Amino acid sequence: MAFVRSISVGQPQDKDWAALGRSSIDKRPVGGPVAVHELGIDGDSVCDTQHHGGPDQAVYAYAREDLDFWETELGTPIRDGQFGENLTTEGIDLNALPIGTRLQVGEAGVGVVLEAVYVRTPCNDFKGWMGESGYEPRAWVKRFTREARPGPYLRVLETGTIAPGDPIEVVHLPSHGKTIRDMFVALNTDRSRLPELLVVEGLLPKVRAKAEDFVQRTAGSLPPAEPVA
Repeated sequence: MAFVRSISVGQPQDKDWAALGRSSIDKRPVGGPVAVHELGIDGDSVCDTQHHGGPDQAVYAYAREDLDFWETELGTPIRDGQFGENLTTEGIDLNALPIGTRLQVGEAGVGVVLEAVYVRTPCNDFKGWMGESGYEPRAWVKRFTREARPGPYLRVLETGTIAPGDPIEVVHLPSHGKTIRDMFVALNTDRSRLPELLVVEGLLPKVRAKAEDFVQRTAGSLPPAEPVA
């Protein structure tokens, strides 16, 4: 059964490596229950509001199975919340979720409904945090990107209260088949795959704009279509 292992929040801290001089990436597990609203989890904060936060990046989730992968790769234990995630999950492949998948977390009417709509893109702040935490930071952004295990950003469709141990149930599974991992690859390592995302109903406007721009820019470089017999 898929469930929430832990819920983590963070507050602004002064960091020399942070682009803004402050960061809230240091998320620490808290006991439940905690309230979840349209902009995230009570007790959590966002410093860089240009690149993080807002309704489409209200909650960040990362699977314990992916943290375990990185433990093996790095040769060092990784605690829940180390990657700046709010929800550390177990028993569900978050990166394989079709974009737009809806998850019921906790009991219906009490818990929340979350929608997987975007992906985490690694940045230098993430690199700086990993270095401060005692991990090898060299080429961290490239390494994280290459593995395509980004974890999804989740939109809050129904607010409520959740706690560690709450079950996670898929309540809506889109049929288009384009996953969180597909979006990450298209945005970060293989732009030729951007047009594939256009089949996603409700695709975030900023992602749709990138995909449509790619189509327009490459249309003139394509060879003429073969005549229809």
